[in-house]
Amino acid sequence: MPHRSVPHPAAPDESAGGRPADLRPFMAAFPTGVSVVTTLDSDSVPHGLTCTSLASVALEPATLVVCIRAASPTLAVLLAGGHFALNLLHERARGTSDLFASAAPDRFDRVEWRLPLGAGGPHLTADAHAVADCAVVRTVGFGDHTAVFAEVRRVTVRDDRQPLLYGQRRYAPWSAAAAVPQPAAHAALPAALRPAGTEGGTRVVG
Repeated sequence: MPHRSVPHPAAPDESAGGRPADLRPFMAAFPTGVSVVTTLDSDSVPHGLTCTSLASVALEPATLVVCIRAASPTLAVLLAGGHFALNLLHERARGTSDLFASAAPDRFDRVEWRLPLGAGGPHLTADAHAVADCAVVRTVGFGDHTAVFAEVRRVTVRDDRQPLLYGQRRYAPWSAAAAVPQPAAHAALPAALRPAGTEGGTRVVG
């Protein structure tokens, strides 16, 4: 049967007097990991914020994108310096997520962090299970946010920590999600195709 285009009915917000759709409830229904973007200003003062809006863009060259509120002071510092670190939080770092989502001026005094040689920004050593050191390659402003495209220069992964998740306006540990029984088809997969188990330690790539 040939394809036939069918006009869509007008959405409620398209009617006379309607308001623009609120995207927040929709995105709340899409659980994600939680990250903290960190960077340094010209005086080596650290800046950072909690971010759940990120995605991989390309594997070659290794590129990701983070979307940050255009009025964010951290964004201004990040763009001026051209580098940042993306810290993926582990499941016991809820307090750090809340801290960097706040306006607390002493946030870096209340967490453990270090600045390895060549880092794009502070590494949250006690709270991150993975860190990507990034260099900004392009920005796109759209509405009230700015999309920051960055090339990943180095990745550090800790295999002994599990991710923190956020969705439906609440946190959840990855270990709880991973405990859900897998379908029988998954158990039948050859060992080489199954997700790898974790081992203690830290891996640095790049």
